Amino acid sequence: MVEVSVVIPTLNEEKTIGRCIEKIKKVFEEYNIDGEIIVADNSTDRTSEIARSMGAKVVTPDGKGYGYAYIYGFRYAKGKYIVMADGDDTYDFLEMPKLLEPLMKGEADLVIGTRLKGKILPGAMPKLHQYIGNPLLTWILNLFFGVGISDAHCGFRAFTREALEKMNLKCPGMEFASEMLIEAKRKGLRIKEVPITYYPREGESKLSSFSDGWRHLKFMLIQAPDWLYFIPSGFFFLVGALLLALGFLKINIGVVPGTYSMVAGSLLIILSYQVMNFGVFAKLYGIKHGYFEDGKFVSWITEHLNLERGILIGLAIFLLGVTYVLYLGHIFLSQGYEKLPFRGEYMIGFTLIVIGLQTIFSSFMISTIVSDEC
Repeated sequence: MVEVSVVIPTLNEEKTIGRCIEKIKKVFEEYNIDGEIIVADNSTDRTSEIARSMGAKVVTPDGKGYGYAYIYGFRYAKGKYIVMADGDDTYDFLEMPKLLEPLMKGEADLVIGTRLKGKILPGAMPKLHQYIGNPLLTWILNLFFGVGISDAHCGFRAFTREALEKMNLKCPGMEFASEMLIEAKRKGLRIKEVPITYYPREGESKLSSFSDGWRHLKFMLIQAPDWLYFIPSGFFFLVGALLLALGFLKINIGVVPGTYSMVAGSLLIILSYQVMNFGVFAKLYGIKHGYFEDGKFVSWITEHLNLERGILIGLAIFLLGVTYVLYLGHIFLSQGYEKLPFRGEYMIGFTLIVIGLQTIFSSFMISTIVSDEC
Protein backbone atom coordinates (compact mmCIF):
# COMPACT_ATOMS: atom_id res chain seq x y z
CA MET A 1 0.00 0.00 0.00
CA VAL A 2 1.23 3.51 -0.82
CA GLU A 3 2.21 5.35 2.34
CA VAL A 4 1.72 8.98 1.27
CA SER A 5 -0.35 10.48 -1.56
CA VAL A 6 0.21 14.12 -2.47
CA VAL A 7 -2.73 15.69 -4.29
CA ILE A 8 -2.17 18.98 -6.15
CA PRO A 9 -4.89 20.92 -8.02
CA THR A 10 -3.47 22.95 -10.91
CA LEU A 11 -4.69 25.59 -13.32
CA ASN A 12 -1.93 26.84 -15.61
CA GLU A 13 1.01 26.29 -13.26
CA GLU A 14 3.67 25.36 -15.84
CA LYS A 15 6.20 27.73 -14.23
CA THR A 16 6.03 26.12 -10.78
CA ILE A 17 4.66 22.57 -10.98
CA GLY A 18 8.12 21.16 -11.75
CA ARG A 19 9.65 22.68 -8.61
CA CYS A 20 6.77 21.36 -6.50
CA ILE A 21 7.22 17.82 -7.80
CA GLU A 22 11.00 17.98 -7.31
CA LYS A 23 10.54 18.94 -3.67
CA ILE A 24 8.00 16.18 -3.05
CA LYS A 25 10.27 13.55 -4.60
CA LYS A 26 13.18 14.82 -2.51
CA VAL A 27 11.11 14.35 0.69
CA PHE A 28 10.06 10.87 -0.43
CA GLU A 29 13.69 9.92 -1.01
CA GLU A 30 15.13 11.53 2.13
CA TYR A 31 12.53 10.01 4.45
CA ASN A 32 12.28 6.70 2.58
CA ILE A 33 8.56 7.21 1.89
CA ASP A 34 6.66 5.06 -0.59
CA GLY A 35 4.67 7.90 -2.12
CA GLU A 36 2.73 9.01 -5.15
CA ILE A 37 1.93 12.40 -6.68
CA ILE A 38 -1.50 13.10 -8.17
CA VAL A 39 -2.05 16.27 -10.17
CA ALA A 40 -5.71 17.19 -10.77
CA ASP A 41 -5.23 19.46 -13.75
CA ASN A 42 -7.55 21.70 -15.75
CA SER A 43 -4.83 23.74 -17.44
CA THR A 44 -4.56 25.02 -20.96
CA ASP A 45 -0.76 25.34 -20.79
CA ARG A 46 1.99 22.67 -20.39
CA THR A 47 1.30 21.91 -16.71
CA SER A 48 0.00 18.39 -17.29
CA GLU A 49 2.79 17.58 -19.76
CA ILE A 50 5.48 18.66 -17.28
CA ALA A 51 3.86 16.84 -14.35
CA ARG A 52 3.47 13.61 -16.31
CA SER A 53 7.06 13.73 -17.56
CA MET A 54 8.27 13.96 -13.95
CA GLY A 55 6.37 10.86 -12.84
CA ALA A 56 3.19 12.35 -11.47
CA LYS A 57 -0.18 10.82 -12.17
CA VAL A 58 -2.25 13.44 -14.00
CA VAL A 59 -6.04 13.30 -13.85
CA THR A 60 -8.48 15.71 -15.46
CA PRO A 61 -11.48 16.65 -13.30
CA ASP A 62 -14.78 16.53 -15.15
CA GLY A 63 -15.94 19.69 -13.37
CA LYS A 64 -14.67 23.12 -12.41
CA GLY A 65 -13.61 24.57 -9.09
CA TYR A 66 -10.88 24.45 -6.46
CA GLY A 67 -12.78 22.09 -4.18
CA TYR A 68 -13.92 19.84 -6.99
CA ALA A 69 -10.34 19.40 -8.22
CA TYR A 70 -9.35 18.12 -4.77
CA ILE A 71 -12.39 15.86 -4.40
CA TYR A 72 -11.69 14.40 -7.85
CA GLY A 73 -8.00 13.93 -7.09
CA PHE A 74 -8.73 12.22 -3.76
CA ARG A 75 -10.54 9.45 -5.65
CA TYR A 76 -7.20 8.35 -7.12
CA ALA A 77 -5.19 8.63 -3.89
CA LYS A 78 -4.09 5.25 -2.52
CA GLY A 79 -1.97 6.44 0.40
CA LYS A 80 -2.45 5.84 4.10
CA TYR A 81 -1.75 9.55 4.53
CA ILE A 82 -2.83 12.27 2.12
CA VAL A 83 -1.15 15.66 1.69
CA MET A 84 -2.82 18.52 -0.18
CA ALA A 85 -1.36 21.84 -1.36
CA ASP A 86 -1.47 24.19 -4.34
CA GLY A 87 0.85 23.80 -7.30
CA ASP A 88 1.99 27.45 -7.38
CA ASP A 89 4.96 26.87 -5.02
CA THR A 90 3.56 29.23 -2.37
CA TYR A 91 3.71 26.29 0.05
CA ASP A 92 7.10 24.65 0.48
CA PHE A 93 6.67 20.89 0.02
CA LEU A 94 10.01 20.42 1.80
CA GLU A 95 8.01 21.22 4.98
CA MET A 96 5.73 18.26 4.31
CA PRO A 97 7.31 16.14 7.11
CA LYS A 98 6.06 18.71 9.66
CA LEU A 99 2.49 17.85 8.70
CA LEU A 100 3.03 14.10 8.41
CA GLU A 101 4.77 13.64 11.76
CA PRO A 102 1.69 14.18 14.00
CA LEU A 103 -0.30 11.79 11.79
CA MET A 104 2.33 9.07 11.87
CA LYS A 105 2.71 9.40 15.64
CA GLY A 106 -1.05 9.07 16.08
CA GLU A 107 -1.36 12.56 17.59
CA ALA A 108 -3.81 13.95 15.04
CA ASP A 109 -6.21 12.96 12.27
CA LEU A 110 -5.87 16.20 10.31
CA VAL A 111 -2.90 18.58 10.35
CA ILE A 112 -3.10 22.08 8.90
CA GLY A 113 -0.31 24.58 8.39
CA THR A 114 -0.55 28.02 9.93
CA ARG A 115 1.03 30.91 8.10
CA LEU A 116 -0.06 33.45 10.71
CA LYS A 117 1.96 31.68 13.42
CA GLY A 118 4.71 30.78 10.97
CA LYS A 119 6.36 33.11 8.48
CA ILE A 120 4.80 35.09 5.65
CA LEU A 121 7.43 36.37 3.26
CA PRO A 122 7.08 39.91 1.84
CA GLY A 123 4.55 40.03 -0.99
CA ALA A 124 3.18 36.54 -0.30
CA MET A 125 -0.17 37.61 1.16
CA PRO A 126 -2.09 40.86 0.60
CA LYS A 127 -2.42 42.97 3.75
CA LEU A 128 -6.20 42.82 3.42
CA HIS A 129 -6.04 39.02 3.71
CA GLN A 130 -3.33 38.91 6.37
CA TYR A 131 -4.74 41.42 8.83
CA ILE A 132 -8.50 41.52 8.10
CA GLY A 133 -10.01 38.83 5.87
CA ASN A 134 -8.25 35.68 7.06
CA PRO A 135 -8.27 36.53 10.82
CA LEU A 136 -11.94 37.61 10.66
CA LEU A 137 -13.15 34.52 8.81
CA THR A 138 -11.02 32.29 11.06
CA TRP A 139 -12.54 33.96 14.14
CA ILE A 140 -16.07 33.35 12.81
CA LEU A 141 -15.20 29.70 12.05
CA ASN A 142 -13.90 29.21 15.59
CA LEU A 143 -16.90 31.01 17.10
CA PHE A 144 -19.49 29.01 15.15
CA PHE A 145 -17.84 25.59 15.21
CA GLY A 146 -15.17 25.62 17.92
CA VAL A 147 -12.39 24.44 15.60
CA GLY A 148 -9.70 26.33 17.53
CA ILE A 149 -7.18 27.20 14.81
CA SER A 150 -5.38 30.38 13.75
CA ASP A 151 -5.32 30.13 9.92
CA ALA A 152 -8.49 28.59 8.50
CA HIS A 153 -7.57 29.24 4.88
CA CYS A 154 -4.15 27.70 4.78
CA GLY A 155 -4.22 25.19 1.91
CA PHE A 156 -1.28 23.08 3.10
CA ARG A 157 -2.89 20.13 4.92
CA ALA A 158 -2.43 16.44 5.63
CA PHE A 159 -4.82 13.82 6.97
CA THR A 160 -5.30 10.10 7.30
CA ARG A 161 -7.30 8.03 4.88
CA GLU A 162 -9.74 7.21 7.70
CA ALA A 163 -10.28 10.94 8.26
CA LEU A 164 -11.00 11.48 4.56
CA GLU A 165 -13.56 8.70 4.56
CA LYS A 166 -15.35 10.22 7.57
CA MET A 167 -15.58 13.74 6.15
CA ASN A 168 -18.56 14.45 3.91
CA LEU A 169 -16.77 16.75 1.45
CA LYS A 170 -18.93 18.16 -1.35
CA CYS A 171 -18.16 21.86 -1.96
CA PRO A 172 -16.71 22.49 -5.42
CA GLY A 173 -15.49 26.04 -4.78
CA MET A 174 -13.08 27.86 -2.49
CA GLU A 175 -15.35 27.22 0.51
CA PHE A 176 -14.03 23.65 0.37
CA ALA A 177 -11.28 24.82 2.76
CA SER A 178 -13.85 25.78 5.41
CA GLU A 179 -15.98 22.71 4.75
CA MET A 180 -13.08 20.37 5.52
CA LEU A 181 -12.46 21.93 8.93
CA ILE A 182 -16.16 22.02 9.82
CA GLU A 183 -16.59 18.39 8.81
CA ALA A 184 -13.48 17.36 10.74
CA LYS A 185 -14.80 19.03 13.88
CA ARG A 186 -18.26 17.53 13.51
CA LYS A 187 -16.85 14.06 13.00
CA GLY A 188 -14.72 14.35 16.14
CA LEU A 189 -11.39 14.30 14.31
CA ARG A 190 -8.28 15.56 16.10
CA ILE A 191 -7.00 18.73 14.41
CA LYS A 192 -3.48 20.09 14.90
CA GLU A 193 -1.69 23.15 13.51
CA VAL A 194 1.98 23.45 12.61
CA PRO A 195 3.76 26.70 11.66
CA ILE A 196 4.85 26.92 8.02
CA THR A 197 6.40 29.46 5.67
CA TYR A 198 4.32 31.13 2.95
CA TYR A 199 6.07 32.27 -0.24
CA PRO A 200 5.12 34.84 -2.91
CA ARG A 201 3.33 33.49 -5.94
CA GLU A 202 4.76 33.77 -9.43
CA GLY A 203 2.24 35.45 -11.66
CA GLU A 204 -1.26 36.70 -10.96
CA SER A 205 -3.30 35.23 -8.11
CA LYS A 206 -6.49 33.37 -8.95
CA LEU A 207 -8.16 34.48 -5.71
CA SER A 208 -10.94 37.06 -5.66
CA SER A 209 -10.84 38.70 -2.22
CA PHE A 210 -14.45 39.71 -1.75
CA SER A 211 -16.29 37.03 -3.75
CA ASP A 212 -14.20 34.19 -2.27
CA GLY A 213 -14.51 35.70 1.22
CA TRP A 214 -18.28 35.91 0.81
CA ARG A 215 -18.41 32.27 -0.33
CA HIS A 216 -16.67 31.21 2.89
CA LEU A 217 -18.91 33.39 5.07
CA LYS A 218 -22.07 32.26 3.28
CA PHE A 219 -21.12 28.62 3.68
CA MET A 220 -20.37 29.02 7.39
CA LEU A 221 -23.68 30.80 8.02
CA ILE A 222 -25.65 28.11 6.19
CA GLN A 223 -23.81 25.44 8.19
CA ALA A 224 -24.52 27.20 11.51
CA PRO A 225 -28.32 27.46 11.91
CA ASP A 226 -27.96 28.24 15.62
CA TRP A 227 -26.10 31.45 14.80
CA LEU A 228 -28.02 32.30 11.64
CA TYR A 229 -31.54 31.60 12.93
CA PHE A 230 -31.98 30.67 16.58
CA ILE A 231 -29.82 33.34 18.24
CA PRO A 232 -31.29 36.24 16.18
CA SER A 233 -34.75 34.75 16.73
CA GLY A 234 -34.26 34.76 20.49
CA PHE A 235 -33.06 38.37 20.38
CA PHE A 236 -36.05 39.52 18.29
CA PHE A 237 -38.45 37.72 20.62
CA LEU A 238 -37.00 39.24 23.81
CA VAL A 239 -37.13 42.77 22.40
CA GLY A 240 -40.62 42.25 20.95
CA ALA A 241 -42.03 40.72 24.14
CA LEU A 242 -40.50 43.54 26.19
CA LEU A 243 -42.09 46.19 23.97
CA LEU A 244 -45.49 44.45 24.13
CA ALA A 245 -45.33 44.03 27.91
CA LEU A 246 -44.21 47.61 28.57
CA GLY A 247 -46.92 48.98 26.28
CA PHE A 248 -49.67 46.74 27.68
CA LEU A 249 -48.80 47.46 31.33
CA LYS A 250 -48.04 51.16 30.67
CA ILE A 251 -44.75 50.95 32.55
CA ASN A 252 -42.84 54.22 32.78
CA ILE A 253 -39.21 53.80 31.68
CA GLY A 254 -38.58 57.51 31.27
CA VAL A 255 -41.32 57.46 28.67
CA VAL A 256 -44.50 55.39 28.69
CA PRO A 257 -44.51 52.97 25.72
CA GLY A 258 -47.78 53.12 23.84
CA THR A 259 -49.55 51.90 20.76
CA TYR A 260 -46.67 52.12 18.32
CA SER A 261 -44.32 50.35 20.72
CA MET A 262 -46.78 47.46 20.86
CA VAL A 263 -47.05 47.42 17.06
CA ALA A 264 -43.27 47.19 16.82
CA GLY A 265 -43.24 44.49 19.52
CA SER A 266 -45.85 42.48 17.64
CA LEU A 267 -43.91 42.65 14.38
CA LEU A 268 -40.70 41.57 16.12
CA ILE A 269 -42.41 38.58 17.74
CA ILE A 270 -43.87 37.50 14.40
CA LEU A 271 -40.45 37.93 12.78
CA SER A 272 -38.84 35.97 15.63
CA TYR A 273 -41.25 33.07 15.19
CA GLN A 274 -40.73 32.94 11.43
CA VAL A 275 -36.93 33.03 11.74
CA MET A 276 -37.10 30.25 14.35
CA ASN A 277 -39.16 28.15 11.95
CA PHE A 278 -36.55 28.65 9.25
CA GLY A 279 -33.95 27.43 11.74
CA VAL A 280 -35.97 24.31 12.48
CA PHE A 281 -36.36 23.62 8.74
CA ALA A 282 -32.61 24.07 8.18
CA LYS A 283 -31.73 21.82 11.13
CA LEU A 284 -34.10 19.06 10.07
CA TYR A 285 -32.84 19.17 6.49
CA GLY A 286 -29.23 19.10 7.65
CA ILE A 287 -29.84 16.21 10.05
CA LYS A 288 -31.61 14.22 7.36
CA HIS A 289 -28.74 14.69 4.91
CA GLY A 290 -25.97 14.10 7.43
CA TYR A 291 -24.73 17.69 7.87
CA PHE A 292 -25.77 18.26 11.50
CA GLU A 293 -26.09 16.18 14.62
CA ASP A 294 -29.53 15.79 16.17
CA GLY A 295 -29.82 18.51 18.84
CA LYS A 296 -32.13 18.40 21.87
CA PHE A 297 -34.49 21.14 20.67
CA VAL A 298 -35.04 19.74 17.19
CA SER A 299 -35.17 16.20 18.57
CA TRP A 300 -37.94 17.25 20.96
CA ILE A 301 -39.89 18.82 18.08
CA THR A 302 -39.70 15.71 15.91
CA GLU A 303 -40.65 13.42 18.81
CA HIS A 304 -43.55 15.42 20.26
CA LEU A 305 -44.86 17.70 17.51
CA ASN A 306 -46.11 15.67 14.58
CA LEU A 307 -48.27 17.20 11.84
CA GLU A 308 -51.59 16.64 13.61
CA ARG A 309 -50.41 18.11 16.92
CA GLY A 310 -48.87 21.07 15.13
CA ILE A 311 -52.14 21.76 13.34
CA LEU A 312 -54.10 21.54 16.60
CA ILE A 313 -51.71 23.85 18.44
CA GLY A 314 -51.73 26.34 15.57
CA LEU A 315 -55.51 26.18 15.38
CA ALA A 316 -55.82 26.82 19.13
CA ILE A 317 -53.55 29.87 18.92
CA PHE A 318 -55.41 31.09 15.85
CA LEU A 319 -58.82 30.73 17.53
CA LEU A 320 -57.56 32.51 20.62
CA GLY A 321 -56.58 35.46 18.44
CA VAL A 322 -59.86 35.32 16.51
CA THR A 323 -61.79 35.32 19.80
CA TYR A 324 -59.97 38.47 20.84
CA VAL A 325 -60.71 40.12 17.48
CA LEU A 326 -64.39 39.12 17.74
CA TYR A 327 -64.46 40.76 21.15
CA LEU A 328 -63.18 43.94 19.53
CA GLY A 329 -65.88 43.59 16.88
CA HIS A 330 -68.49 43.29 19.63
CA ILE A 331 -67.25 46.55 21.12
CA PHE A 332 -67.46 48.15 17.69
CA LEU A 333 -71.07 47.00 17.21
CA SER A 334 -72.13 47.94 20.72
CA GLN A 335 -70.90 51.49 20.16
CA GLY A 336 -73.25 51.92 17.21
CA TYR A 337 -70.69 51.40 14.48
CA GLU A 338 -68.60 54.28 15.67
CA LYS A 339 -64.97 54.42 14.63
CA LEU A 340 -62.97 51.73 16.42
CA PRO A 341 -60.09 53.44 18.23
CA PHE A 342 -56.60 52.21 17.36
CA ARG A 343 -55.13 50.76 20.54
CA GLY A 344 -51.93 48.79 21.05
CA GLU A 345 -53.74 46.05 22.96
CA TYR A 346 -55.39 44.94 19.74
CA MET A 347 -51.99 43.84 18.42
CA ILE A 348 -52.03 40.91 20.83
CA GLY A 349 -54.98 39.35 19.02
CA PHE A 350 -53.55 39.98 15.56
CA THR A 351 -50.20 38.54 16.64
CA LEU A 352 -51.86 35.35 17.88
CA ILE A 353 -53.76 34.96 14.59
CA VAL A 354 -50.57 35.26 12.51
CA ILE A 355 -48.55 32.92 14.77
CA GLY A 356 -51.37 30.38 14.74
CA LEU A 357 -51.43 30.34 10.94
CA GLN A 358 -47.62 30.17 10.81
CA THR A 359 -47.70 27.17 13.15
CA ILE A 360 -50.16 25.31 10.94
CA PHE A 361 -48.20 25.89 7.72
CA SER A 362 -44.85 25.29 9.43
CA SER A 363 -46.14 21.93 10.68
CA PHE A 364 -46.81 20.89 7.11
CA MET A 365 -43.31 22.03 6.10
CA ILE A 366 -41.69 20.07 8.94
CA SER A 367 -43.69 17.02 7.99
CA THR A 368 -42.55 17.38 4.37
CA ILE A 369 -38.88 17.50 5.41
CA VAL A 370 -38.85 14.61 7.88
CA SER A 371 -41.31 12.28 6.18
CA ASP A 372 -40.15 9.57 3.78
CA GLU A 373 -43.71 8.61 2.96
CA CYS A 374 -45.56 9.51 -0.22
